[in-house]
Amino acid sequence: MGKSRILVAVYVVLFLAATGRSTFQIIREFDVAPLAYTLSAIAAVVYLLAGIALALAGRSAVWRRLAWIALGFEFVGVITVGVLSGLDPELFPAATVWSGFGRGYLYIPLVLPLAGFSVLETRSRAERAEPAGFVAGVTA
Repeated sequence: MGKSRILVAVYVVLFLAATGRSTFQIIREFDVAPLAYTLSAIAAVVYLLAGIALALAGRSAVWRRLAWIALGFEFVGVITVGVLSGLDPELFPAATVWSGFGRGYLYIPLVLPLAGFSVLETRSRAERAEPAGFVAGVTA
């Protein structure tokens, strides 16, 4: 469980960073790079949703599914924006959270969804391995 708590904490930090950055950019200089700044705001929302869903993924299949969807969206976003920002830098006159595969954030945006997938898969494997009717920590 320690890995998932650390992962959720990193998502909270990235949510705060992306929210602060995009809010400032949208308020002060939106006309400079509207696509880039909007993508940073979307990334912030995705980080919040992914963090909440990961924190609650052990409670229900709905949260687990939402976590998979948020992580998938995040990963596709990082890859897509990373490739596009490399192929056509003029498309992004200002950096987004996901530009250069998250280069401005030490590539954490690229690695984070992969870590999330790993945590979800490990949790799913553990749940499948428990016998039916098993209650952790309870002995007869």
